[in-house]
Amino acid sequence: MERLDGAASVPAHLRGGIVALGNFDGFHRGHQAVVGRAVTRARAEGRPAIVATFDPHPMRYFKPQTPPFRLTTLDQRQRLFAEAGADAMLVFGFDAALAGLPARAFAEQRLVELIGAGGVVTGADFTFGKGRDGDVNVLRALGEELGFSVDTVAPVEDTGEVISSSRIREALQAGKPRDAAALLTRPFAIEGVVEPGAKLGRELGYPTANIQLGNYLRPRYGIYAVRGRLPANGPFGGRILDGAANLGIRPSIEPPVELLEPYFFDFSGDLYGQTIEVELIEFLRDEAKFDSLDALKAQIAADCEAAKAALA
Repeated sequence: MERLDGAASVPAHLRGGIVALGNFDGFHRGHQAVVGRAVTRARAEGRPAIVATFDPHPMRYFKPQTPPFRLTTLDQRQRLFAEAGADAMLVFGFDAALAGLPARAFAEQRLVELIGAGGVVTGADFTFGKGRDGDVNVLRALGEELGFSVDTVAPVEDTGEVISSSRIREALQAGKPRDAAALLTRPFAIEGVVEPGAKLGRELGYPTANIQLGNYLRPRYGIYAVRGRLPANGPFGGRILDGAANLGIRPSIEPPVELLEPYFFDFSGDLYGQTIEVELIEFLRDEAKFDSLDALKAQIAADCEAAKAALA
């Protein structure tokens, strides 16, 4: 799986590819249908399959004060696209230059000149170009003129509603990670570098791996049953660990710091500096403030038992 810069010419061996075009944040079942169509076409026609995404998200460019809302990082998307069969991920840097391109210019300069696309696959609601002056009908007309085919994929529904990143965000903010997982086809996962903390968890007998939330959406604050995935190229060989985690500001500890703090059961090892991925499996309870460390320790023990039951 290669990662390509959307502002540079695509290497010769990837030109003429079938391009799945969209943002694909979260890579939910609807996104998977679009990429799946592109991969199927590419394999049938003997062409490379490329997934083109945008970073930062256009919303971040147009409304920079928007609270964090990302469901996946570029690294996570790259792995997911590779698992779906794509040969490359192409990243369009969403900046003033890209935002100012009319639909025709985007098709001519990016899809034809830089990528050499043989075909483009999008969702039926895809829009592009300055002021959103392009939709799938405009794209299809441009494709006929400029020499690339266009396929559109209808929205995918679940329980009578269209699957969308917004629905997934709403489920996570409501503390319903299993509902989000049903739409994603996998648990929502936060990936980050483990950082040193105050080591209070270690003092209590529950050492945690502290991860900043960065640009991720903030799910409902509280205690979760989680599953951790350690790096395959690290000293623990990609181990998968069950655990319980606090996601939030730790109201019993001063000063309040927003973190994801998983405690992994039956694990002893130094994770500092390693990039790990933590899946939210089940919401157990909201955050609470405790009057003493003994009360906090007793609650952590109860949370771990609840997490083990949820993970079983």
